[in-house]
Amino acid sequence: MRGLISTIVAALVWAGSVDAASRPPKFTYQRLQLPNGLTVILHQDRSTPIVNVQLWYHVGSKDEKPGRTGFAHFFEHLMFKGSRNVEPEQHTSIIASVGGQANAYTNEDVTVFWQTVPSQFLPLALWMEADRMATLRIEQDTFVREREVVKEERRMRIENQPYGRLNEIIYEQAFTTHPYRHPVIGSMEDLNAATLADVRDFYSTYYVPSNVTMVLAGDFDMDEAIGLVHRYLDRVPKAEKPVPRDIPREPAQKAGKRAVVQESVPLPAVVVAHHITYDGHPDAYPLHILAKVLSDGQSSRIYQKLVYESGLALTAFGQANLIEHPNLLYTVAIVNPGQTPEAVEKALIAELDRMKKDGVTPRELQRSKNQFARDYILGRETVQQKATHLAHAEVLHSDITTADGEFDIFQNITQADVQRVANTYFTPESRVVIHVMPRGSAGGRAGAPVGEVQQ
Repeated sequence: MRGLISTIVAALVWAGSVDAASRPPKFTYQRLQLPNGLTVILHQDRSTPIVNVQLWYHVGSKDEKPGRTGFAHFFEHLMFKGSRNVEPEQHTSIIASVGGQANAYTNEDVTVFWQTVPSQFLPLALWMEADRMATLRIEQDTFVREREVVKEERRMRIENQPYGRLNEIIYEQAFTTHPYRHPVIGSMEDLNAATLADVRDFYSTYYVPSNVTMVLAGDFDMDEAIGLVHRYLDRVPKAEKPVPRDIPREPAQKAGKRAVVQESVPLPAVVVAHHITYDGHPDAYPLHILAKVLSDGQSSRIYQKLVYESGLALTAFGQANLIEHPNLLYTVAIVNPGQTPEAVEKALIAELDRMKKDGVTPRELQRSKNQFARDYILGRETVQQKATHLAHAEVLHSDITTADGEFDIFQNITQADVQRVANTYFTPESRVVIHVMPRGSAGGRAGAPVGEVQQ
């Protein structure tokens, strides 16, 4: 039934029926702050007898210091290694034993732990989260063992994939100062250098109530749930000092950058990137639409031009990485055999310049708005999705009302808005061009070490 409803909603949105009847109702919620500083948001949804509990720790890879990369992701792993009353790996198995699910993830800005349980087990979920927030076990043998797990994860996801380091290369070249320069998973050198004392200091600094937003979404009695939150989470000790936010800003790029990087890749890749603004900035919304038209999928402009029409590229893609601090919009093309990186670079820049000159068509704009409306509506079907919307607005926008307000912002974007942001951000000064060449190829010095850059 849910699949049928989703199909009907998608059809209505694609048909242009985006009005008050087709958008989801606005969130109802209560927001409170505990004496220890923990922020709590409660959204009641009695449609299904389950509850989703999410804890958003406002710490990600951008909070890491030089030489200590990968700590936020590493600590995500350690949070499942036991606390005073829960044995290692028992958190997820207990949740599973009552018919629930639990997991976690880390990105540049936050580390998120979530579980979905039958409603009657809400007290259990809250108790376990409070227990590991206040009494996590951080022991030497667990630390060493889990560090090896993370290193193996890096090998599998990044180092042993043909273009696995592409994202790292882009950010190494585009950023000089801001910690977005290093990857979420960290470097092998920093993981090897990490000590138990470093990890314990990270825990005491960032895993404190004043740095957490907890969202409850689902089938519960509001007064009872608030009572449970106080019963279990009030006991977590208050932080002894404020959470540091001394993150260095990236200086404005005053001239375009170029780099050639030798990597173990089968075909050259060309990247054209530009520095852009942050999630929640007024320019972020037309930038989302611009990126969708320019580089999202096989119907996008760069795919159509470089793959279908000219045959310059084997594939082409890109994204606007709009997150908490200013980031990048980048386009990537894998060069077809017989073609040159120079020709691909020229074609990518031409598509960016065309966006500045001509903007988007009315059809492209409406299609992007319809896609957003579809994703917005279908992306709020489950209590987990609803909790995520609320937490994202609270933590990353510092404005929970944006969980509802963004729908109308997107629907009111004009062609002029999209063209304006293209001209604002697609400047020669903000451009970063990278040629990622196979090792030993004619595009770089033969025998150059993996990752060596030629300016």
